[in-house]
Amino acid sequence: MKLIVTIPALNEESTIADVIREVPRVIPGIERVEVLVLDDGSTDATVAASWSAGADHVVSNGRNRGLAFTFQRALQEAVSRGADIVVNTDADNHYDQTRIPDLIRPILDGEADIVVGSRVLKGLKMKAANKHGNQLANLILQRLLDIDGIDVSSGYRAYSRGAALSLNVFSGHTYTHETLFSAIDRGLTVISVPLAARAVDRPSRLISSLPRHVWRAGTVVLQSFLRYRPFQAYGAVGMVLFAAGLVPFSRFLYLYATGGAGGHVQSLVVGAALLLFGTQIFVMGLLATAISWNRRLLEDALVRVKEVQLSQAGRDEKPREFATVVPLRRRTSGRAKVA
Repeated sequence: MKLIVTIPALNEESTIADVIREVPRVIPGIERVEVLVLDDGSTDATVAASWSAGADHVVSNGRNRGLAFTFQRALQEAVSRGADIVVNTDADNHYDQTRIPDLIRPILDGEADIVVGSRVLKGLKMKAANKHGNQLANLILQRLLDIDGIDVSSGYRAYSRGAALSLNVFSGHTYTHETLFSAIDRGLTVISVPLAARAVDRPSRLISSLPRHVWRAGTVVLQSFLRYRPFQAYGAVGMVLFAAGLVPFSRFLYLYATGGAGGHVQSLVVGAALLLFGTQIFVMGLLATAISWNRRLLEDALVRVKEVQLSQAGRDEKPREFATVVPLRRRTSGRAKVA
């Protein structure tokens, strides 16, 4: 078994060496541990510091492409280098890399496809706005996805090879929320392992403006919900509008039946409009669901392409870039639990 620890980095020369050195190189059940740094266009000495600290691979985007793109590429680069398990961690030393053996244990035991290192926020020194924002995001996403106890914003995660091949990121901002939607949609098992995190004093590279981050992250969640749960989204809105339309429409029919409908035509108009809009949106949900089925079929076809490319790369004995969209291991609903 080969483990590759991926570290997306942007101008992290002051901390990335500590992160790399803290990665345990001997783990029971793992034959080889490698560290792969994904440099997202750093303008400082991040690359040099990574090599000096003992990174096995350093790959650069050439220019700043954002966290979501860098994470997706990190998974691809790790898998193309033969990783059986991929652990992703932050370059700011927010997480405790010595806990990697605990993080990957459920995957080694065959209990999970993805393991989330859920931060214990209580007692963690963090800006109040950031902490409460994380707690609110956890509350919303845990309810939407039925994944109680999982820190939905944590980037400290372990992925089986199959999970790494399966996940796709369409967002241009962050990946943590969307990948959970994708994992559950693909029927992958997600487990949470509570882990203590460290306070980070420097400003976040991702959250330059809290209101802007909330807007962009909220947009990602909404788009993911529409993409992976279309019938729930459109169907719910359609049924609410339809039910709302029944009220004035029923009122008009009652008044008409009792001889008092005169002057209440507006109830008929409003009710009919709401019934029409509700029906249209409900039908949109059915169409969106059919499109999502087509997406899954395309992903099934693309996974074969990726497997062929990986096989060819193995014969060439060098990494090769491959298609970004793939898999579907099974059709059952995903599940999540806390270890």
